[in-house]
Amino acid sequence: MTTTAPSTAAPRPPMGPLVFAALTGTMAMMAFVAVVGPIVRRLGLPEWVAGLSVTTGGILWMLLARWWGGVGDRRGRKPVLLIGLAAFALAYWALAAGIDLALRQHLGTLAALALLVAARALIGAFYAAVPPTAAAVIADHTLPRERPAAMARLGSANALGLVLGPAAAGWLASRDLALALYAAATLPVLALAVVWIALPGERAAMAQRPPGAKPMGLLDARLRVAALTGFAAMGSVSIAQVLVGFFAIDRLGLPVAEGARVAGLALTCVGCALIVSQQFVMRLRTVPLPRWIALGALVAGCGFAAVAAVRSQAMLLGCYATMAFGMGLIFPNFQAMAANAVQPHEQGAAAGTLSAAQGLGMVLGPLFGTLLYRQAPALPYLLVGAGLWALALFAFLRLRPAAAPTR
Repeated sequence: MTTTAPSTAAPRPPMGPLVFAALTGTMAMMAFVAVVGPIVRRLGLPEWVAGLSVTTGGILWMLLARWWGGVGDRRGRKPVLLIGLAAFALAYWALAAGIDLALRQHLGTLAALALLVAARALIGAFYAAVPPTAAAVIADHTLPRERPAAMARLGSANALGLVLGPAAAGWLASRDLALALYAAATLPVLALAVVWIALPGERAAMAQRPPGAKPMGLLDARLRVAALTGFAAMGSVSIAQVLVGFFAIDRLGLPVAEGARVAGLALTCVGCALIVSQQFVMRLRTVPLPRWIALGALVAGCGFAAVAAVRSQAMLLGCYATMAFGMGLIFPNFQAMAANAVQPHEQGAAAGTLSAAQGLGMVLGPLFGTLLYRQAPALPYLLVGAGLWALALFAFLRLRPAAAPTR
């Protein structure tokens, strides 16, 4: 993979607005996941409604992420961030207000069902503008060798949101379900204000497009390895997330309530391990991208495969922390790999392509994971572990000569 990024970077924008948007956006997204189950139960809706709402949002995220990235290339990053956050906030407030009415029995069951699915779809569609555009801003203003550390800082904010979002939503939901949604809907409003005030405006990257240059293709060869890595990484994470509760109940013999508690602890360990591992990427800037990916896939694969031997809660939490630690080494580096492979006027489309690949992993991972789980609880973990070891071998043998960052 050839590094085509320029040798100099534009003046660096403040990372603060991007980190804040990533933190609050992830908190808001994960807050919904934490409370949708209790909301569905309280409204007397079938469980599949919760799954449908989350899946619909994920599909629209996957379909629109690349489009949003391309708009950022043509129109500028800040306008796309502002539009995405504003529409994200409006959709979330509509969801909160509608569910509040439904909980007070001022909205019918069918209307509540339609609201859950439609509002979550809009949330996914507009929030899809934020991650790829934020990544493109970083790529616009950093040198190739600086990108893994900058991407890791953004990833640490996402990981912190992964921990804080469900925790805060769960605490508020124990007092008032609607209050939890209103609080979550406030977060993108805060992000919108911070980005509007603190993020400098800039010219659209399309102005830098060389004469006669063609738009980036959907299957651009420069991004295939990074996109496949992103798909595999996010698919693995989503499998681990969706199966942990079932595994705790079935393998450890826990009652449902206790299984849910252990699942929550495991996901907390995931967020904390992601934060810790991405600190290494931020500080050890001389390590080549493929080496980080190889090491991360090796460690994460060990964590996944070890789940097959789990016999206690402590072992399960340790395995999840191990797999997350490895994933924290992978995520910022395949993002930097993609950014280093394309031209400045293509950064938004490249980041959108990676976001779409990760969205596809989020959609397909739980589906195949649950089908394999029915055959044997350990089977999906063992297969994911084997796949990650294969990725580690590929990164070590094939990527090292080509993907080292430009000095």
